[in-house]
Amino acid sequence: MGRLSALVILAATIDRVDRLRGIEGYWSSQASTFDEEPDHGLTDPDVRLAWAARLGEWIPPEAIRVADLGCGTGSLSVLLAEAGLEVIGVDASPAMLERARAKAQTLGVTVEFALGDAADPDLADGLFDVVLSRHVVWTLADPIAALVRWARLLTQDGRLVLVEGRWFDPSRGSAEGIGMPWDGGVSAEDLMTALHPLFERIDHHPLSDDTALWGKTVTDERYAVVATEPTTTQAT
Repeated sequence: MGRLSALVILAATIDRVDRLRGIEGYWSSQASTFDEEPDHGLTDPDVRLAWAARLGEWIPPEAIRVADLGCGTGSLSVLLAEAGLEVIGVDASPAMLERARAKAQTLGVTVEFALGDAADPDLADGLFDVVLSRHVVWTLADPIAALVRWARLLTQDGRLVLVEGRWFDPSRGSAEGIGMPWDGGVSAEDLMTALHPLFERIDHHPLSDDTALWGKTVTDERYAVVATEPTTTQAT
């Protein structure tokens, strides 16, 4: 390898580490209050039941292994473990994972929580029946590359379950933006377009009107996309 090539790789590595630190810092700053939102903490029994029902629709009964990427405080990971699935949750924030582990222990379920990059997790290809991610892609520096990576994690008949939305327009000066390509969220149309080359089938499930999921009325675009059967190129 030439010196110039080595310098380019080094620069890219440093840039990636810096981005991860920025993402970790952002979410660690949110950890102490993250579960106050009804759909985050799932402390309201009705909200919890609503998420359990939806996950039951999206995750096939024969599924065994699930990767919850960007798992945060682990509410969905724990919910899936309670249903008998083998779950690994990955998150870049130690503060979030501390709360996730405490939650699993309190509820008496086993979940493997790992510190890492949700966009490029240190997980084996072709191992998971389901890859789940909720409200994560808007935080990623290269969301398209992450979708490609996530598709490779799946078994031949696996499915990618993305719960996403378009919450605000950062160009209007929202303080919530963190400067990523899909800042403020991503529309269902744009996400499905990105997924089209990677999967044989993509289903769209609108969620904005399902107030039981959010514990309140919402006016922004919220939805789930369930992509099944990774294409041959991605599955090999």
